[in-house]
Amino acid sequence: MYPNADIPVVQLSIDETRPASYHFAVGQKLAALRNDNVLVLGSGNLVHNLEAYAWGRHMPEAYEWATRFEDSVKALLLSEKTDLVDRYENLGAEAALCVPTPEHFLPLLYVLGVCQPDDSISFPIEGVDGGSISMLAVRIG
Repeated sequence: MYPNADIPVVQLSIDETRPASYHFAVGQKLAALRNDNVLVLGSGNLVHNLEAYAWGRHMPEAYEWATRFEDSVKALLLSEKTDLVDRYENLGAEAALCVPTPEHFLPLLYVLGVCQPDDSISFPIEGVDGGSISMLAVRIG
């Protein structure tokens, strides 16, 4: 992305024992870094269920529950209700299937915490691999 390596990078550890609201709040505290041209980047998967993954099988379509959950989160993001995403566990029965453990979902909350009201939100990469691993990329700003 930045071949001149002129973008400051600081790696954060994720404490998955903390509630989602904690991670969102940390992101809000990092928001001031944007004024210093610091890029905030999160890496994970919106949907990440390895037990349901189609190992060695051709899976042309995502599981319906994976698509429903991803669509729900995308709708929340596009409606500027990013504060609701930090309560992803309440997004229906699909949430437990799509996020059986939080470590792949939580990076999104840091990035959403940095989000400003006038930021645009787009999805430059979409798709699900193996039926249960989302490749969704969320770009804010």
